[in-house]
Amino acid sequence: MSQPISRRGVLIGGAAAGAALAVGARRPAAAEAGPRPRLALRGVTVIDATRSRPRPDSTVLIEDDRVVAVGRRDEVPVHHGVTVVDLPGRYVIPGLSEMHAHSIGTHEISPPLYLANGVTTVREMAGSAVVGRWRDDIERGALAGPRWTIAGTIIDGSPSLIAGPDDPDSALLVTDEAEARRAVRRVKAEGADFVKIYSRLTPEAFDAIADEARRQGLPLIGHCPDKVAPARASRLGQRSIEHVHTLWCAASSRDRQVRRALDAITIESGDYAGWFRQFHKAEWLATSHYSPRQAERLFERLTSDGTWVTPTLSMHLIVDRPEDLVRDDPRLKYIPAEDREWWQWAVDNIYLPGRGPAEIRQQRELFDRRLRFVGAMRRAGVRLLNGSEAGFIYAYPGFSLHEELALLVRAGLTPLEAIGAATLEPARHLGVERDLGSIRPGRLADLVVLDADPLADIANTTRIHAVVADGRLITSARRKRMLADVERAAARTPGDTSRAAPVGCGCHAPRKIRL
Repeated sequence: MSQPISRRGVLIGGAAAGAALAVGARRPAAAEAGPRPRLALRGVTVIDATRSRPRPDSTVLIEDDRVVAVGRRDEVPVHHGVTVVDLPGRYVIPGLSEMHAHSIGTHEISPPLYLANGVTTVREMAGSAVVGRWRDDIERGALAGPRWTIAGTIIDGSPSLIAGPDDPDSALLVTDEAEARRAVRRVKAEGADFVKIYSRLTPEAFDAIADEARRQGLPLIGHCPDKVAPARASRLGQRSIEHVHTLWCAASSRDRQVRRALDAITIESGDYAGWFRQFHKAEWLATSHYSPRQAERLFERLTSDGTWVTPTLSMHLIVDRPEDLVRDDPRLKYIPAEDREWWQWAVDNIYLPGRGPAEIRQQRELFDRRLRFVGAMRRAGVRLLNGSEAGFIYAYPGFSLHEELALLVRAGLTPLEAIGAATLEPARHLGVERDLGSIRPGRLADLVVLDADPLADIANTTRIHAVVADGRLITSARRKRMLADVERAAARTPGDTSRAAPVGCGCHAPRKIRL
């Protein structure tokens, strides 16, 4: 057995620029107190993205927090003292990774929702002291939850989309090289695992941030700024680019015209809605003159630099087609009242107002184009990460990851490739491929047991029978209790200090400050 590794130890830290997050070594967190029983999951079909074919009628043997053997039932001996869980007709995949989250609520909301949905790793995209405390509690076994890697305070230009007059501390605003470097050093002092950047940075500030992040050993992740070409961001070491909108603006035969439209965007502080409408015009222009040749050049740059893309199709679907949102979704029972109110407010005040028939038609068409663009990236070999913007309006933590999987398949990924975007590729991105992302001896025991074959229908990832988190089995009965506990917690009104963040994700909509 190898030395146990903590959840923070697995995900924290950075190597040099362009390198993935490093692996540390501390005592692992536990979903519940006490020693782990030795487990044998017997009779399952094992599926992971390192193998083109599933392995039927297998046994997965788990000791402490590690998988120690995987093979056909007659190949893996099960000795005395091992708890055997017979699972004939069921399927096992690696624990899932939510690679773009803005977690909401208290420790009684997001952490259990992730685990109940098979999400065992989360990349938190905005700094949060509260989420940091959740991670510490998970580390010492006081809270059940996923492994967490957490950004620092978001760095943006000025004026900023997200740091308005009512919420000036939601981002570090920089306008020149000196401020940009100081911001990166502050993010490191916060204890951040990576630098998260936003849309309104100038090229000068971006260049300084990229260089300073490399000097400080912090991965650079986030939006590709409006005024920075994605190929340049990739070349300078941005480890992952979030969302589709800036990328495809660099894949147009009207490149100069699109660039002028992007450069001409002007906003006031916190004016997300104004930016959104101006950017929409640039997107429509770019995609109406899509150039496969320009796209191929961009994709070659991304693949050669080892830059991942997190398409967040779930977020784009919500923003492109807000008229289709289900406002009475039964999963709202898991969401605290103030978040539900914020979601409704954001839709009614940011995304729906002023949408005439022509804009609605364009936005609906844009989403179909996004699907095709993601399919083109996949065919070109661009590395994709599954991130659903969990915690964004009507993006239910844990549940939304499965919606993103389905959208990736709609975009042209095979079900196995989509699963890989939520398991193997996140492990590679985080630099923990030897610990996570597949089901092999020596890997950490983060697993999801499904009642139906996800390769036959990706929607079957929602048919969760059980979860193994850090070597501990969460049975079907316990999952039901966890969800019932979340429902009860959501019905209570917590104090502000226990929340993950002010109301609103602060990323694709400014936070609504309650009066």
